[in-house]
Amino acid sequence: MSLPFTLDQFLDVFRRYNEWVRAGEVLLNGLAVVAVVAALRGGRGPSRIASGILAALWVWMGVVYHLWFFRPINPAALAFGMIFVCQGLLIAWLGLVRGTLRFDPRVGAATFVGLAMGVYALFIYPLIGYAIGHQYPAAPSFGVPCPTTIFMLGLMLLTSAPRLRSVIVVPAAWAVVGGIAAVQLGMWEDLGLVVAAIVTTIFVFAQREERRTGAIGGTLTTTYGHAD
Repeated sequence: MSLPFTLDQFLDVFRRYNEWVRAGEVLLNGLAVVAVVAALRGGRGPSRIASGILAALWVWMGVVYHLWFFRPINPAALAFGMIFVCQGLLIAWLGLVRGTLRFDPRVGAATFVGLAMGVYALFIYPLIGYAIGHQYPAAPSFGVPCPTTIFMLGLMLLTSAPRLRSVIVVPAAWAVVGGIAAVQLGMWEDLGLVVAAIVTTIFVFAQREERRTGAIGGTLTTTYGHAD
């Protein structure tokens, strides 16, 4: 699949975005830190805070990045923008209205990997970009789709069981788009998005299988009693 823009045009989108947002990037990174702290605390109130921040970030990416800055070089950004806004509304509905997107991190592999994704999105991602020649402001920053999606996938591993499959559909689909662009444009830092999507999907489905197996085991124990 050929892209309708060049690497220089793509990096110029980030330059224009970063020059426009300026000090707002401090706020975006600050919100990310608040979301992590809230997710680690868990419970109803902190879960709503984390969900609200994630929802706002998706709407921000859809409206500001895709519709405002990316659409002039890529007509598909119109569809991307609407999908990202819908993802934000979905997170808001599940986390703020229904309260089914709950954060309750436990000591274990999922929490460790989720936090590692957050560290990658906020710190390692821009360092890799800088190392391969993507220098600020003509470089992706937190608040644009790829690093922010990695961050969101990481936080999903801090949610309580059962983790909601519906909220990872759009991030997983975006990982495919980001992976293609990473290979064709040399945006190698975006390969972390592909890895994050695969790992998160594995954890979500593995947890579902464990719950199904546990439920079956609990039913058999209740029906037939413990084996002697």
